[in-house]
Amino acid sequence: MPFGREQIEQILPHRDPFLLIDEVIELDPGKRVVATRVVRAEDPWFPGHFPGRPVMPGVLIVEAMAQTGAIAVLFEEANRGKIAFFAGIDDCRFKRVVEPGDTLTLTCEIAEMRGPIGRGKATAYVGEALAARGTLTFAVER
Repeated sequence: MPFGREQIEQILPHRDPFLLIDEVIELDPGKRVVATRVVRAEDPWFPGHFPGRPVMPGVLIVEAMAQTGAIAVLFEEANRGKIAFFAGIDDCRFKRVVEPGDTLTLTCEIAEMRGPIGRGKATAYVGEALAARGTLTFAVER
């Protein structure tokens, strides 16, 4: 720990431009993970969201939280090489705009697993400010 994109790509199936985490800084497999994403001005969504006022789309912040949670689940030996499908989000709230130059700190704590279905509580912070939160539901392929 920490580990970067090369190791992340060994765990997640996502690739650029859709791999939304840069580094894993804490990991307790099956339980908790903390990752980061440096939000770059050259990220492909900024020219259209919004011209003259670049803001990271909320759905991509949620996807970054989901990818972070998937690291905790897919790092476990029983789930290596599988895909964790995003199945839903509850109680999602956005609290702060995320802009180029920000660093997102993403956390996910796995709250429960029942067979291949699980739920995790996720957050995205910029510094000390909460940017987004929600409870994710996912399904690990069999």
